[in-house]
Amino acid sequence: MKYPWWKGAVIYQVYPRSFYDSNNDGVGDLKGIVEKLDYFQWLGVDAIWLSPIFKSPMVDFGYDISDYRNIDPIFGTMEDFDLLLEESHKRGIRVILDQVYNHTSDQHPWFLESKSSKINPKADWYIWKDGEPGKFPNNWQSFFGGPAWQWYEERKQYYLHLFTKEQPDLNWRNPQVKKAVFDTIDFWLKKGVDGFRFDVVNMFCKDIKFRDNPTEESGEQQAIFNTDRPETLLVVEEIQELVEKYPGRVTIGEVASPQGLYSYLEYTKPGRLNLAFNFEFMNIPAFEATLFRKIVEDTERIFKNLSWPCYVLGNHDCKRVRSRYSGGESIDESMEKCKLLATMLLTLRGTSMIYYGEEIGMEEMIIPYEEIQDPEGKNLWPEKIGRDGCRTPMQWNNSQYGGFSSIKPWLPVNQNRTEINVEKQKNDPNSLLNFYRSLIKLRKGSNALKLGKLSVLKSSKNVFAYLRSWKEEQIIVALNFSSENISADLKLTGKAKVIHSNRRRINEICRLQNLELCSYEALILKLYE
Repeated sequence: MKYPWWKGAVIYQVYPRSFYDSNNDGVGDLKGIVEKLDYFQWLGVDAIWLSPIFKSPMVDFGYDISDYRNIDPIFGTMEDFDLLLEESHKRGIRVILDQVYNHTSDQHPWFLESKSSKINPKADWYIWKDGEPGKFPNNWQSFFGGPAWQWYEERKQYYLHLFTKEQPDLNWRNPQVKKAVFDTIDFWLKKGVDGFRFDVVNMFCKDIKFRDNPTEESGEQQAIFNTDRPETLLVVEEIQELVEKYPGRVTIGEVASPQGLYSYLEYTKPGRLNLAFNFEFMNIPAFEATLFRKIVEDTERIFKNLSWPCYVLGNHDCKRVRSRYSGGESIDESMEKCKLLATMLLTLRGTSMIYYGEEIGMEEMIIPYEEIQDPEGKNLWPEKIGRDGCRTPMQWNNSQYGGFSSIKPWLPVNQNRTEINVEKQKNDPNSLLNFYRSLIKLRKGSNALKLGKLSVLKSSKNVFAYLRSWKEEQIIVALNFSSENISADLKLTGKAKVIHSNRRRINEICRLQNLELCSYEALILKLYE
């Protein structure tokens, strides 16, 4: 049986502004990504996902699109994109585009027409509601702070914006809007892209009655009437039907829902999206085996064979993974934690997403208020300091700007670039980068790791262990989340061969009974037949 390429794939997220600056203007670009394609090939990833590269005023750094079919000049030209697509495909690397269809920029021609009058042909392409200044249509809040409604004097109406006021929400109940969006999706499919990541896909349709959201005693609002409306699932099914006309393409949803795993499943049932990011690892408060084990157990229990999981450790919206679990330990210990998490990510049943810089252990950077670029940080500081800290330039070498650019970049480069960079780690066989590379290679060569069944094993409290099996191939993964040497206590007998580890030699033979694990050891064993 032939399986879709995205099952068991490793997808690498590129944040284009911060990846590589080819023309030395301080901002990453498409030609810069082209120049680094050999790096992706060397690393072994199956696909790259590009955060938005389309024409935009950059209020939310590309998530406010003013032209869905053109490249923003800061990133290059359509010819540059065509070259990226061609050169990626030559190397066997697929290209996935970020699509933002909950909202546009307020500079999009659609909105410029819509706001011009109530009788314009595009008057109801966005969500407009009657009211008066200071009296909002309902209590909905923007995710970037403040009311989600903006008064527009010329129409004497409010328009909805779940993000910044420069990002008005599209009216997905209008068939013309849906057709225009579908035509855009079709445009990129015809161009040859390999799939899409759909931004906040669960927010497309809003409550038809625009009811107030309930508010908890803490004052926090439960966004139940502006997210996860059942009508959105019907839209998703139509999107999937369109994409499936082009064989081999993948659809991935950002389902930012309080329902967590249940929503991820709902959006990826047969006939809907292929994948939805499992964000649960990003919310784990401590580096503890029991917490990670529970998420995997819950995912397996809920998803069963109805849907295919898609695990992520980090992305452009959350604190860098290495910094999340840093407890004041040495750099070496911190890197061993990263190796353990990499082992988990790349051996679980599901598709794996790597956020740029994770493979070298880039850390969150504290950005001074005066240098904050992110609208979330500007609007909500100091309660929320924004997302700039995880978007700093990729650290290619130890030069002044980390090999990203020859001039001062749009965000500062982390000072640890002298130690944490691609060039240095490429030359170190024990580095985190080479560890990621060898894990990806191991995964590619193993049906058990790519496609096999996952069974969580009984183990000691600080160990997360599981069995991956495919026909006769059986692989055990044992992860010690403790800083102490401990017994794995797997309740198994027999022998197994080491096929990957951050602590011991490959091909070493281990007895499963009373198996001892070193501190932060990530051990992969192949059972004897």
